[in-house]
Amino acid sequence: MFNCHVCGHNAAKAEFVSEVFNLEGRRVLVENIPALVCEHCGEATFSRETTERIRGWFVAQTALSRPCRWMCLQWRDVSAWGRELDGLRNL
Repeated sequence: MFNCHVCGHNAAKAEFVSEVFNLEGRRVLVENIPALVCEHCGEATFSRETTERIRGWFVAQTALSRPCRWMCLQWRDVSAWGRELDGLRNL
């Protein structure tokens, strides 16, 4: 059951949202992320799997590219990367 960690209400709806994450001192804007959004206060909550896919994608991309302050990406890019990674784990 959903319970908002901000206001305590338990009514939520599934939506796609955009969020700026601060990962290792860099801001990363991710658009169209699946989330549960509290119907009372509007706070977005992400599943553990969604959060880990974003963090894993960011770490992998950081290892391949030069440092920058901002990064913007679509959830479909992160999600596709996660599915590829899952496929490699099953080998």
